[in-house]
Amino acid sequence: MRTMLKVTMEVTAGNKAISEGSLPEILNTVTEKFKPEAIYFYAHDGNRAFLMVFDMKDASEIPSICEPFFTKFNAKVELIPVMNLEDLQKGLQAVQKS
Repeated sequence: MRTMLKVTMEVTAGNKAISEGSLPEILNTVTEKFKPEAIYFYAHDGNRAFLMVFDMKDASEIPSICEPFFTKFNAKVELIPVMNLEDLQKGLQAVQKS
């Protein structure tokens, strides 16, 4: 299922992770494992944040996705099922047929 991961990191934990080098390490691990179709970095309410869109194959992946961000960055983490335009069009066609 196409999923959007939204991570908002607490500033002090993010600063520590950058100075220790763990932020790039964890981002590399997550991006290599989940091969996101898109990833965007931005500031949100004065905190470091990013959005990543990827294919989550099974709900059992949730702990391996979220826990590094909870434990290393004191982050707020959200997983949101999302659609691209093609998915939406396909869904709307199915609704019209029913």
